[in-house]
Amino acid sequence: MGVPVGWLPSQPEPSGFRERGMNRTILSVAVALLCAPASLSVPAIGAETMDVPSLFATAQREGRVGLARKSKLIDARPATPGEIVVSVIAGEGEETRSKPAEAGDMVVRNRCEVTGHEQYLVKAGSFAQRYEGPLGAVGAEGWTPYRPRGVDMLYVIVREADGRFTFTAPWGEPMVARPGDAIVRDPHDANDTYRVARDAFSCTYEIIKAPKAARTPL
Repeated sequence: MGVPVGWLPSQPEPSGFRERGMNRTILSVAVALLCAPASLSVPAIGAETMDVPSLFATAQREGRVGLARKSKLIDARPATPGEIVVSVIAGEGEETRSKPAEAGDMVVRNRCEVTGHEQYLVKAGSFAQRYEGPLGAVGAEGWTPYRPRGVDMLYVIVREADGRFTFTAPWGEPMVARPGDAIVRDPHDANDTYRVARDAFSCTYEIIKAPKAARTPL
C-alpha cells in the first residue's frame, strides 16, 4: 500500500497509515524468516555422522579404550536366505537392520531380558569364529544354545560429550550410538566395529581390562 495521494510529509499521517506500515513490516520479517536458508534450522538429534576410527584413536590417546569379552550364552538359528533381521532394543526401538542373509548365516538372539532379547544377523564365517556349539537340542522355532568363544574386543564408552551420532556398521547399514553405549571393535580388524547398547553390554560382556583413564561420568 503506497502513500495516500495528496499527503505531504509536513502534514500529520492519515489515520491508520502508521498501523498499516507496521503490519507490513512485520509481514516482511515473517516472510524473510520463512525463506531463511535451511542451514539456520536446528539439526535433527542423531543426524551427526561420526568418524569412528578417529573416535577410537582419540580414546586410545586419552586412555579410554579397554578390553571386553562376550561371555553370556546366546541362542542361534540358521537364517533363511534373503531374510532381513531387524535389531530392536526394548525401550529404544530399532537399532539397525541387516543386509539380506545368505546361506550359512546365523540369527543370534541375546539372553538379556532388559533389552528384549534383541536379535541380529552374523555372517557364517564370523559365527564360526565367535561361537561354539550347539550346546543342546534344537528348541522352539529352531533356536539352539551356543557359547561365545571369548574373543577379546576393544571397546570405548560413548560419553555425553560425544553426543548421539550415527556411523556405518560392518554390514553397510547405519547404526545410532548414544551416550553410555559401547563401541566395540575387533583388535585385528578395524572394519569390524559396531555399537552395543548400554544395557546389552553390561548384560552380555565381561570387562577383561578396564580403560586406564577414569571413566567420565555419564
